[in-house]
Amino acid sequence: MRGMKENVLDVLRYLFENLVIDDPDADEDRDSLQTSLLDAGFTPQEIRKAFDWLDELAELRPSCAPRELNDGGPVRVLAPEECERLDAEAQGFLMFLEQQGVLSPAQRELVLDRVMALDVGEVDVEELKWLILMVLFNQPGEEAAYSWLENLMFEPDGSLN
Repeated sequence: MRGMKENVLDVLRYLFENLVIDDPDADEDRDSLQTSLLDAGFTPQEIRKAFDWLDELAELRPSCAPRELNDGGPVRVLAPEECERLDAEAQGFLMFLEQQGVLSPAQRELVLDRVMALDVGEVDVEELKWLILMVLFNQPGEEAAYSWLENLMFEPDGSLN
């Protein structure tokens, strides 16, 4: 099962790194994207699961409320199945991003939904960062939060400062 998680995440990362970031305005059709992914060595099943994941993310976008900060309100307690999916470091990172105002409570819920939709084993903090980047990239008006996280991910020392 672990191998499949890496493959679906790898498909998503490959799409995101090579196609979305390089040319976000390119309106490539699914067939050409699928051909690129097949050429890169991904299986049709992995590609289909990645496209399904992205389709669901796009469908959920309108329901994600505009940014509202969690100003000392109640803290979200993760459900047992969410705790099993995210390792302790990933859980802490998610809470950190919300406390810093990078993720709104609604966006946190969208991230958790997308993590659970992977239907895989445990997701570590590095995998979570990529998933959050994809969610933020898909949110209108979230360029600043996206840039902040992108800079954090690609800092040479990986520090949070």
